[in-house]
Amino acid sequence: MKILTILPVSIILNFSIAFGGDALNVVSSIQTLGAIASEIGGDKVVVTSLSKGYMDPHFVDAKPSLVLDLHKADLLIHVGLELEVGWLPPLVQQSRNANIQVGENGDFEAATVIHILRVPTVRVTRAMGDLHPQGNPHFWIPPKNALLIAKALTERFKKLKPDQGAYFDSQYSRFLIKVSELEKKLEPQMRKTKGLKVVPFHDSWAYVSEWLGLEETGYIEIKPGVPASPQHLSTLIGKMNEDKTKAILMENYYNKSTAESVASNTKAKLLEMPSDVGATPEIKTYSDLVTGVVTKIIEAVN
Repeated sequence: MKILTILPVSIILNFSIAFGGDALNVVSSIQTLGAIASEIGGDKVVVTSLSKGYMDPHFVDAKPSLVLDLHKADLLIHVGLELEVGWLPPLVQQSRNANIQVGENGDFEAATVIHILRVPTVRVTRAMGDLHPQGNPHFWIPPKNALLIAKALTERFKKLKPDQGAYFDSQYSRFLIKVSELEKKLEPQMRKTKGLKVVPFHDSWAYVSEWLGLEETGYIEIKPGVPASPQHLSTLIGKMNEDKTKAILMENYYNKSTAESVASNTKAKLLEMPSDVGATPEIKTYSDLVTGVVTKIIEAVN
């Protein structure tokens, strides 16, 4: 994974910025984490996301304006597992905000509360592509993981703002009910996805596959982050036709040409999947994201 070079920030951030009154100033690395924080924090938090849902979260333009956002943060929520390693750590360092440094109360790594999938059992080298040595970091879509994050955020908000503990508990209870009702509503569709054979473009759908019972039969990338060779694609197309693979799952920020070529040589539908809140203008909340993911996958069933 490439590490972005960040130019020195000439602005000296030694002043206080009024933002949101007494509300906690929360900054998230991706919009879904920000959306969950908004559900739990309600009117006691102001949330800013450093990246947009239509961006590849591995590679975010590390603009000086992001340093300003981090400088005034009471809490930084990030995915972890080195998903943001190419851009976030230098920004945190340049922010000169002691509260959000690693290990401080204002540093919240969502991965620490998740059961991580696909942790490599061998030493990771560059020959393996952009493989994350601590496991797959694309865990935020399934409801069980969102609720784990929400619960941990509730406790962190209570630590940062103890006088509002009952409020945060109430907000979490509301979110729990909302997510449970959403799962119940989507259950008839989710039953149809069990055993559906899919080929992701990038190895970023492991948690969704586990949640919806999808069977991943291959990947368009020859290795994570490594473009496919003609030989790999030829073998993959043959396997997809043999397995009767139904769908190709691809985030909307990847180039579609290779996936379109594979789809045209198989009976698999190419599905441009929303992978984050904000991936499309219609996806404004966590519930919108979950509904969008299930609805898209159902396109391959019908």
